[in-house]
Amino acid sequence: MKRATFLASLCAALVLTPSVLVAQNGNATAQSNAAAEQDNSNTWSPELAANIVKQIRSKLTSLPDYSVFDSLRFAFKGKTVVLKGYASRPTLKSEAEKVVKGIEGVEGVDNEIQVLPPSPNDDRIRWSVYRRIYSQPTLRKYTSAPPGFGEGPSVAREAGGITADPPIGYNAIHIIVNNGNVILTGVVDSKTDADIAAIQANSTSGVFSVDNDLQVAGKDNGK
Repeated sequence: MKRATFLASLCAALVLTPSVLVAQNGNATAQSNAAAEQDNSNTWSPELAANIVKQIRSKLTSLPDYSVFDSLRFAFKGKTVVLKGYASRPTLKSEAEKVVKGIEGVEGVDNEIQVLPPSPNDDRIRWSVYRRIYSQPTLRKYTSAPPGFGEGPSVAREAGGITADPPIGYNAIHIIVNNGNVILTGVVDSKTDADIAAIQANSTSGVFSVDNDLQVAGKDNGK
């Protein structure tokens, strides 16, 4: 009997596309009707699952602490939601768990979101990578911020770094920085755009490595 686990990614374009990962049980013999009914009770119907995905997407992307420097994913294990990804602020992890727990039909939340350590150097890299990527003419379409946004002084930024006062609005390319290592997530229109973003991140002073996880819209990215 096969048991399905649904996996979804929260990308910067705010589009969640669930895929299905099928785990094969070792016992290949036919199961009884009673056993099948019992297994079905631990999952949602396809219609309800789709509705829950939509609700999780809406609630997570609406969180006030969710920014261009965060990346969230989730998976289903039965009727439990497994939260994954990276949070630049601890409050995002707890807020995400709280809103998902409130969704009707969700029986539990396994919160595996990694809170990134506070680091002035990582904050400098976040801001530098952000400016390099979104200053590129071909990548300007991926942000709603006007050119030069955030260049002025900020009390919050001076006190707590860029994570305390991140750029607001639409940013399709999310920038995760952990001890100088950068991960780019989100959805872009072409591989060329993804490559340009990765080049800009790689060219930033202090960056040790860049993992380009940007997805190309409409393509099978093999992930």
